Amino acid sequence: MRLDKFLKVSRLIKRRTLAKEVADQGRITINGTTAKASSNIKEGDELSIRLGQRVLTVKVEKLQETTRKEEAAGMYQLLKEERINE
Repeated sequence: MRLDKFLKVSRLIKRRTLAKEVADQGRITINGTTAKASSNIKEGDELSIRLGQRVLTVKVEKLQETTRKEEAAGMYQLLKEERINE
């Protein structure tokens, strides 16, 4: 599954276009490697996403094309969330 679609379906980022912009700015890594919006992800991958002053590190648990709002959080496991001061 494409990275931008996963971020939208899992509701980590609200819109796919915003997910694409964040990825194109180099603010997302997959297993330590800078990712593009079109990068393929698979179950077990570790994503690090920098959103403003926060860095979210999540592990991909399952991939689904669509999901309900209540089930979206089950697609990933939050490993850590840290604040950065710049």
